[in-house]
Amino acid sequence: MKHLPNAMTCCHLLCGCVGIVRVFEHDLSAAAYLIFLAALLDFGDGFVARLLNAQSAIGKELDSLADMVTFGVLPACMLFDLLESNEFGPYPMAFLSFSIAVFSALRLAKFNTDPRQTDSFIGLPTPANALVVASFPLMLAFQPQYAGLIRNPYSLYGYIALMSFLLVAEIPLFALKFKTFGWRENRVKFVFLGLSALLLLFLQFAAVPIVVGLYVLLSLATNQMERR
Repeated sequence: MKHLPNAMTCCHLLCGCVGIVRVFEHDLSAAAYLIFLAALLDFGDGFVARLLNAQSAIGKELDSLADMVTFGVLPACMLFDLLESNEFGPYPMAFLSFSIAVFSALRLAKFNTDPRQTDSFIGLPTPANALVVASFPLMLAFQPQYAGLIRNPYSLYGYIALMSFLLVAEIPLFALKFKTFGWRENRVKFVFLGLSALLLLFLQFAAVPIVVGLYVLLSLATNQMERR
C-alpha cells in the first residue's frame, strides 16, 4: 500500500506522455481531459501519501518530474498547436509557447528548494496554468462563442507572457490544504471554493480561467489584509 502514492504519480506522468502524443495528432480535447485526470491524480497522491504515512524524498522528486511533463511541457505543446493549426496558417513566433515549459521548470525547481512553500505557494502552481490551457480546446468544442478570443494570436501571446511571469513571481498564494475545517482559519479557502463551484456551474469550461484569476486576486487581497 505504501507504493500506491508513487503509482498514482506515475499514472499522472503517463497522462502527460499520452497527452503529448494526442497533441501531435491534433486531438487537443483528449489532451485536455488527460490534464484534468492528471490534476485529480496529483491532488490524490499527496492525500494518499499523508493518509498512509508514506511520504518520501523519491515521491517528492517523482511528483515534480511528473508535473514538469504534464503541467509544463503538455500545455506548452497545446498552445503551440493552437498557434500553428488555424484557418489563417501558422502564426509567427509560435515557439514562444514553450516559454511556459521553461518557466514551469523554474517554478518547480524553486518549489523544491524554497522552505517558505510548506503551507502556501510563492508563484502560481503549475497545475493552475495547465488547467486553464486545458479549458481552451474544450471551450472551442462546447462553447464556440469564445472561439474568437481563443484563436486570437494576441490573446494567446498575452496569456503566455502573463503566465510565464506568474509562475515565477514572488507572490504568496494560499494553498488548498486544510489542517482543520474551522471557518475562521479557512474562510478565504471556503469562499474561493464556493465561488468556484458557482462559476463552474454557470459558465462550465469558460469558468476555469476566471477561477484561476479569482485565486490570484483573493491571494493578493489576503496578503494586503495581513500586512495591515
